[in-house]
Amino acid sequence: MSNARQEDTQVIIVGGGPVGMGLAIELGQHGIHCVVVERYTSPQPIPKGQNLTQRTMEHFYFWGAEKDLRAARTIPRDYGIGGLTAYETLLGGYTYDWLQRELVRPFYFTDNERLPQYATEAVLRQRAAEIPQVSTLYGWSAEEVNQDSNGVHVVITKRDQDDRRILHARYVVGCDGSRSMVREQSGVTQTRSDHDRLMVLLVFRSKGLHQLLERFPGKSYYNVLDPELKGYWKFFGRVDLGTTWFFHAPVPLGTTKDNFDFRQYLHSAVGAEFDVELEHIGFWDLRVATADTYRRGRIFIAGDAAHSHPPYGGYGINTGLEDAVNLGWKLAAMVQGWAGSRLLDSYDEERRPVFQSTARDFIERAIAADRQFLDTFSPDRDRSTFEREWQARSSGATAEVNAFEPNYRGSSIVWGDPGSGCRALGSHSFEARAGHHLAPLLLSSGRNVFEDLGQGFSLLGLDVHESTLTSFEVAAKQLGVPLKIVRDTCDGGREHYQAKLILIRPDQFVAWASDDSGPNGAEVLRRTIGAG
Repeated sequence: MSNARQEDTQVIIVGGGPVGMGLAIELGQHGIHCVVVERYTSPQPIPKGQNLTQRTMEHFYFWGAEKDLRAARTIPRDYGIGGLTAYETLLGGYTYDWLQRELVRPFYFTDNERLPQYATEAVLRQRAAEIPQVSTLYGWSAEEVNQDSNGVHVVITKRDQDDRRILHARYVVGCDGSRSMVREQSGVTQTRSDHDRLMVLLVFRSKGLHQLLERFPGKSYYNVLDPELKGYWKFFGRVDLGTTWFFHAPVPLGTTKDNFDFRQYLHSAVGAEFDVELEHIGFWDLRVATADTYRRGRIFIAGDAAHSHPPYGGYGINTGLEDAVNLGWKLAAMVQGWAGSRLLDSYDEERRPVFQSTARDFIERAIAADRQFLDTFSPDRDRSTFEREWQARSSGATAEVNAFEPNYRGSSIVWGDPGSGCRALGSHSFEARAGHHLAPLLLSSGRNVFEDLGQGFSLLGLDVHESTLTSFEVAAKQLGVPLKIVRDTCDGGREHYQAKLILIRPDQFVAWASDDSGPNGAEVLRRTIGAG
């Protein structure tokens, strides 16, 4: 074995999937040097994490990668990326549109997108390579992580080679998946909700399935509710248009690649026979797992290392990327010296309850509701009642999209409602509400406010006296907080914000909103950086 070598950086990121690479880009654009340690030299060609929300695409916009990501799309833009839910079989006659994210499009700056995770990873790797502050070590595995009062040490080894290094940094972030070495070695425990279901992931090729589903134009993913599965889904998704597919579904415990008829299972889910060329067969346990803390001293976890759940509703990759953006600006603030002592703790305070709410209020609630519906209603027993309730479920699917609005209004670093906590359940509004995502509106210049936001904090002043804005500028300079002032009038649609002063965090969440100056600028800023 070669001699261990000591190397220094500011942040080490273990795991170079979408969350790790997104965090690296976020840090790099803030001027923070980081090293990404990733065991695979190229993205693994398993289609997962395909649904990217409008909010996630805002990240890609600010990362300078939105155009390249959309160009990497595997389904033609004019086809559509909608979803559909069917009863018993895809061709059985009972369907409704599902997860209509276009309904909340006005509240976000960008359109949503759909492409396989490996295509997303490739775009992120390309963007990271353009940022001088980001270093990548592909083909290396992290073996040990330790911390002391001065920093963290990560031992890494070259895959299939006798080479070993020791990296040193101020912080380390484990983005290394649901079996996270970083989480385990730092002693972070998990709370798990086990559903005792073995799931299969099939990747297969079929032109016949595309022909069968041409009756549902513009749909890219299909959820089958089979009464026998008690609320757990059979789920088809397009990888491209017309050829390649993936399929998730429960299978009996003990199922292997060799003792189960997967082609017949696919045919029964669709309700017809078609050609099937299997390319991949994998298995996973259906459970919800949440780390009991996202921080242990100088060690943080994000993405699947911090939380995992079944791929229901397209929440997984989007939740992980939001982790990266939330943690990224806070780590940058700490390294650059303008963070308060409580800022890094707010990462766990904000993000962990949002995931718990996502799992409880959306994923597990949907499974329970599906189970109850399937147990109660059947077209064979009472067709008219079933059809009435099926129609009602279509309206409920719309409500779910509107209700999924992660927010931090109870966070200690926003001027919101201290008793309300942080959660995924909320409502969309153009009103500027502390702890909520800022909705985009046009400025009098004709530009969208998102185009004028700064990389640090931004203060939007609408018909506000210049002395008030100057007080914030002076306070920001004294505290070392990066702050951009955006001045405009309070008409032309901007009255929908219902505030004349709006302080916006680097992650585009509102930290404070007011119709008057209220507390002085220094007091407002100190709280929002965890120093008040």
